[in-house]
Amino acid sequence: MTSGVGGGGGAAAEGRGFEAGPAMELLPRGPAEFGSARYWDRFFRQRGRRPFEWYGAFPELCPVLRKYVRPRDKVLVVGCGNSELSEQMYDTGMCEDIVNIDISDAVIRQMQERSASKRPKMSYVLMDVLQMDFPDAHFQVVLDKGTLDAILTDDEEATLSKVDRMFAEVSRVLQVGGRYLCVSLAQAHVLKKAVEYFSQEGWVVRVHEVAGSGDKQQFVLPVFVYVMTKFRKIPGSAQQILEICPEEQDKPMRMESAERLVEAVRDRQHYALLCSQLSKTPCGEQLSLDLCEKVSGRPRYTLHVVDSPSVKPSRDNRFAIFIIPQGRETEWLFGTEDGRRQLATSAGFGRLVTVALHREQRYEGMASIQAELSGKVMELAPPGLPARQQVPFLSVGGDIGVRTVRHCDTSPLSGEYVVEDVKGDDACYFRRLVFLSNRNVVQSEARLLAPAPPPGQKKRRKDKRKAGPAEPPTAIDKSYLCCEHHKAMVAGLCLLGSPDPVPGSPIAVLVVGLGGGSLPLFIHDYFSQAHVAVVEIDPCMLEVATCWFGFSQGDRMQVHVADGLDYVAKLAAEAPARYDAVMFDVDSKDLTVGMSCPPPAFVEKPFLQKVKTILKPEGVFVLNLVCRDARLKESVLAVLREVFPLLYARRIDGEVNEILFCQPSPAGRRDPTELGARARVLEGALQQPGRPWDSSYVLADMLQAVTII
Repeated sequence: MTSGVGGGGGAAAEGRGFEAGPAMELLPRGPAEFGSARYWDRFFRQRGRRPFEWYGAFPELCPVLRKYVRPRDKVLVVGCGNSELSEQMYDTGMCEDIVNIDISDAVIRQMQERSASKRPKMSYVLMDVLQMDFPDAHFQVVLDKGTLDAILTDDEEATLSKVDRMFAEVSRVLQVGGRYLCVSLAQAHVLKKAVEYFSQEGWVVRVHEVAGSGDKQQFVLPVFVYVMTKFRKIPGSAQQILEICPEEQDKPMRMESAERLVEAVRDRQHYALLCSQLSKTPCGEQLSLDLCEKVSGRPRYTLHVVDSPSVKPSRDNRFAIFIIPQGRETEWLFGTEDGRRQLATSAGFGRLVTVALHREQRYEGMASIQAELSGKVMELAPPGLPARQQVPFLSVGGDIGVRTVRHCDTSPLSGEYVVEDVKGDDACYFRRLVFLSNRNVVQSEARLLAPAPPPGQKKRRKDKRKAGPAEPPTAIDKSYLCCEHHKAMVAGLCLLGSPDPVPGSPIAVLVVGLGGGSLPLFIHDYFSQAHVAVVEIDPCMLEVATCWFGFSQGDRMQVHVADGLDYVAKLAAEAPARYDAVMFDVDSKDLTVGMSCPPPAFVEKPFLQKVKTILKPEGVFVLNLVCRDARLKESVLAVLREVFPLLYARRIDGEVNEILFCQPSPAGRRDPTELGARARVLEGALQQPGRPWDSSYVLADMLQAVTII
């Protein structure tokens, strides 16, 4: 054993999660004492003959050790302490030719007495691993259980020099093809040092996570075994072979760098700590984690753990898993903390784990998802769950939903995006545009029309043939506004000055932000005299809207590919008082700002004054505001009030969106009763015979909750 190693366990840091007891008095006052032979002599004299295993008991280590230790191998155990590991390896027939070394004279004498008569082929020798007396290439295996952890307690130069000497000695006494097996808690600095040293020497480095005992009262942090296999260093070769085996049965996964390997181990440690926390106490806040594919590392499931203290616990309502149907993870009930809390409460379970499925993955069905998740989700079980308790898997309608990716591409401005069709409630299908930089937000959405039967084809009353899976629709329903904020924005046209119904009146509308085009399309189709100009900075979005969302240009619909800031500034200089309505529905690409819609530059006072300039005196400026920062939101409202004397606000239920209706003159102020009456008149004018209308869209409801700021 070297300076800094104790009895077969060595913890390199304090507070490791085990229960404190009388033996804890024997632990060093500081990490430096791990390097003292005098300390370890005192430790083992006080402890007596009781074996000391800080972590990594033989039953858990055995499956990994058997992969790398052969019966005929000559094995060196460094820093043996009074651990039973060598004895158990000997007694189970794993290996007999074992040499144990330690710097504590007390423990070497103790272990010699314990094994001399029972294990004649195993020896104990007083020796320091930093300066061993063995000849070169003498062993096939060097086994280190906690020794490296005990030595490498800090990043001081003297400590690192000591570790380099230890590694050099281990390398010297190992044969080519030999294995250095290091049992460790894998603190980042310890793992990084070992991986970098041996990979630079041309060795193959593989890290195994040791399966736990299942006893949640035991050590919290997982134990790892580093397996460093010695190869002759090839001059000029830069290739490093770094691998991790997260589970006992897993094939090794190749890591591209030492940093990535350390990161993968850290992820396993964080997960173990999370599971330990969840098994002992209810979680006050919702916890989120991704379960990833083992080979690619890509997220496969996103889990949220939601505890409901108000649910009275019984045997059958402690724990459940809820599979969110594909494509519905962005809905309020599943995609927000408040929604998930309501879901857990209404489901009636003390702890509910919601599971979202990823669009990049394929899923066979509910049964296969249950089989895949059953082991992992049980690690998130609440305290007090009875043994062998059946845990229900819940969903909407009992299936995993339908999601079909129709198109994916990358925009230089918006990044990666997908167009996908998803199945919603009542067998309706929806087409969505999602930017993968903010994958939980639907950028644009349109309802799809069910395909009509060919002309002249009669519907059969009975068809004995087995029905195949229904083909999802592909035509866009232009009469349906999926987004509640779009419905509110259209309702804001009631504020226009004329008392006559707007649909038959010529109006000029400027929309900044195209997306899928559903908002300008609706205005174009239902306001027959409207001339709509759309400004969109990203030409890719115009292509997406045209190809996938049924958008088209014409005499009354023109798209200008330009920066909205520049376009409005140019209009203010050239064509003041031009528009009856200006609508901003433009998202911010900067996700670090507490306002995701619009970008901050669109609500600065000089620019808002330009917006006011291009509005007609009785016109309306409609702004979709999405701001989670309360202070920032208040400052935006203050600037808007400075520029527009009349300001109405409409909160969108269940969303962060707030629609602001701004008018240049306070003379047009109307109370909620008048707004409701105007909305009903406008709605009646929009519902023309022979034109489809969404019966769930009531304009008066959109304006009912409007407040004047």
